[in-house]
Parts: sequence; C-alpha cells; structure tokens
Amino acid sequence: MTLRLYNTLTRQKEDFAPLDPQNVRLYVCGPTVYDYAHIGNARPVIVFDVLFRLLRHLYGESHVKYVRNITDIDDKINARAAEVAAAKGVSVEAARVEITNATAKQYLDDVTALGCLPPTDTPHATAYVPQMIAMIEKLVAAGHAYPAEGHVLFDVSSKADYGKLSRRPLDEMLAGARVEVAPYKKNPMDFVLWKPSDTETPGWESPWGRGRPGWHIECSAMGEALLGETFDIHGGGIDLMFPHHENEIAQSESAHHDHPLAKVWMHNGFLQVEGEKMSKSLGNFVTINELLNGDVFGGQPWDGLVLRHAMLKTHYRQPIDWTLRSLTESDATMYHWFVKADDVYDQVVSRSIERPLHVHSPVLDALRDDLNTPLALAEIHKIEREMDAAHDSDDNAFIAHAERFITGLHVLGLTHDLSDSIRQKRKLEREARKRDVAVRIESMIEARNVARKAKDFKESDRIRDELLAKGIVLKDGPSGTTWEVKR
Repeated sequence: MTLRLYNTLTRQKEDFAPLDPQNVRLYVCGPTVYDYAHIGNARPVIVFDVLFRLLRHLYGESHVKYVRNITDIDDKINARAAEVAAAKGVSVEAARVEITNATAKQYLDDVTALGCLPPTDTPHATAYVPQMIAMIEKLVAAGHAYPAEGHVLFDVSSKADYGKLSRRPLDEMLAGARVEVAPYKKNPMDFVLWKPSDTETPGWESPWGRGRPGWHIECSAMGEALLGETFDIHGGGIDLMFPHHENEIAQSESAHHDHPLAKVWMHNGFLQVEGEKMSKSLGNFVTINELLNGDVFGGQPWDGLVLRHAMLKTHYRQPIDWTLRSLTESDATMYHWFVKADDVYDQVVSRSIERPLHVHSPVLDALRDDLNTPLALAEIHKIEREMDAAHDSDDNAFIAHAERFITGLHVLGLTHDLSDSIRQKRKLEREARKRDVAVRIESMIEARNVARKAKDFKESDRIRDELLAKGIVLKDGPSGTTWEVKR
C-alpha cells in the first residue's frame, strides 16, 4: 500500500512520492522557548515523530532528514529576559541566553519522555541570523520587500497567490494575523521580516541597522539552510497555518523564483482540556512537565508513553479533548502492554538474531493511510488477542504474534528500551514520584485541618479547591479526611 498523506495545500489525500527517495526531508515548527511547553505543544511533536518513524521504516533510517527548530529570539522571550535582567542586574541578552538554554533543555527532556526520537537537526534560530539577513536582502532586491523606519516588511501585494494555504478572505486574514497598524506599512497585511533593536534589546547588525528577525523569516531561512529550497513535508499545528505558514510560503517562494517551499503541508488539530479551550485564565493550562511530575490531572505522575497513547487514540487531523478519563484508560492499557512486552521481549529478540523483524502489515497499512493511529492501535489490540489465543497451543504462532506485537508498538513509539536495568529504573522512578505526590497531598490535607480548627474556612476552602483542580477529591468523615483521584 502506498503512503497517502492529507495535503492541507490541496485539501485532499495524495500519494506521497518524495523528491528524492534517498533524501526524504521533513520540517516541523518547534517551540518558542520562554516557558514550559503545554500539552497542546506535545501533539505535533508526537504526531510528526510517528511520521518520522514511518518514513524511516519505509525509506531507511539514513535516508530521512527531520528538522525541528528552536525559536530562541522573539519578543515574548525578550520581554521575559528584560524582567530577569532587571531582577538579576545582568544584560537582557545574558538573561535571554539563560532563559532559552534552560527552557530548550527542559523541552527536549520532556518530549524525550514522550517517546520521541531526536530529530536529525534541532537548529536554534539565533545561529541562522546571517542566513535570514541574506534571504531578506534577496526579497528586497526582487521587489518583494521594502525597508521602512528601521524595519523591513514583506509586500503582500507582490505575491499574487498570497493566502493559497489558508484560503481565507482578506477580512479574515486581517483579523487572524492581528496585524500591527503602522504608518510605515504600504498595506496593513504586510508583515515584518526585520525590526529594529534598541541598545538593551538583543540584536544583530544588518544593512538596515541593528535589529532582529521577525518570526516568520526564521523558519524559512533554517529550512532552506538544512533542507534546501524545496523539501518534501512541512508540518505543524493547525494554529500555525495562518499567518505563520502562509507567510513562510510567501517569503520562501518569492526568494526562490516561485519554487514551492514544500510539496506536502500537514497540520494537526486543536487540543482542548475537559471540553474547554486551554487557557491560564480558566485555570486549565497544563504543561507536559506537570503531567510527567504528577502536579495536575489526578495528582499522579503519568508515564510519558501513557500521554503518547492518549494522543494517538485520536486521528491527528481531528480535535482532541484531553481528559482525566482518557488518561486513566491509556494508563491501564499501557501498563497491560508493558507487562505483555516484558513477558515476550527476550523471546522476540532471540528470534530476531536469525532474521529481521517486520511490522505487521495491517498496522503499517493503517499508518500509510494518513497516519491512522486509532486504527493502528486497534490492530495491535487484535494482535494481542491472537497472541493470547496461541499462547498454550502453538509456540511458533505465539512467537510470530509476539513479534508483530512488539514491532507494532515500536513503530508507534510506544516502547521504551526494555532492558532489565531500564525497566527497573523506570519502575523505581515511577514509584518514587507516586510517593512524593502522596506526601504533598497529605501535607496539604494537614494544612487544611489546621485551618479548619482555627475556623479559617477561606484558607480551608482554598486548599480543597486547589486539590480538586489537580483532580483530587477530599472526603471528610468521622475518622478524618481521605482522598481519591477524580474519575
């Protein structure tokens, strides 16, 4: 079965044919590193990690190049850096470097815990500023961009097919882009390629004065430097389709004589939490790190592969509702599968010495059909039932099913290293985190009891509500207060 992918640009599934089967190229927009990544940020990382694994399986590990960038220069980063600089008495640039290095490391640790392979390249935007300046110079020379009051702006009117990815009417594009009204713009839709920096704000020397790049030009320059003018697949969340990806297309094609930036554009759907849009104002803003450490959603540390399984139960193009119930179901499934994988792993590995292992074709066929991970998971459940049925009757059939079971999990990224030392380490770490969470909960209950005795019911209710927000329900009774995870 041919790999078929839904191309957002054409709004249809298409047979995938790489530009060069010996050099399949994938670019995915990475994080802006000024704060911990939220669970919505985890979705594209997991989705495109599955695609990366599938492409490596189909074309060979050495023939697939995957780039996921780190945005380490941005106005939000600069604002956070200015606060840190003022508090610590250091330069804004020193604070920016400190914040972005620490946040990028935390991000990589968190997504590794989700079972994601490291990309081939993880470029930091600040390492590619010369390439950004060179691309902007090309755009100015070609009449697609213009300098104005220390800025350089892309002239949207110079690109006749601007908007072809999102296909939005002009008024919707104006609203969606949240355009800055500025007198130096020729057109309200024109977007910034370069902006000036004062003496405190991080910046680089350029033909237009000291300044810094706009967000959109960063990905275009890094993509060109690492993957060429045109590559196979560009991915990211649906929220990036406009204006970010639309602007990437406009500036890259204009700099490259209208050569397409990518053959296929892929976007994953939105994520909401317990039926509501995730936002800090609603108190349902959930980070990957909080879930891994047990700070939210039931107050228990969730294994990274449980989070991954919960993501993969929904097709990547569909919206997903992130719920405690779904996590609990995935936790039960993955614990069951971990036990099964441990039981058969040694037998499967000993057989693989004699011949290579192959992913069971129905699992692979599901993934070839636009990454249909829900169907792939259903096929693994089916393989498990067949493995159980053969357990006591046919040793050869049992081993064959066990191989399919292990390789099916592997292609979805649902297997950690199953060596004895790693298994034991993961078990001990998980148990330790659960004990730490229990101690924190008991400590908060004790603080609540003290408040109740002092008739400080405002504080008592605050502690109860804080625990409830973490998914912990308190029950007061004659023998004291008990707690349980909300289901």
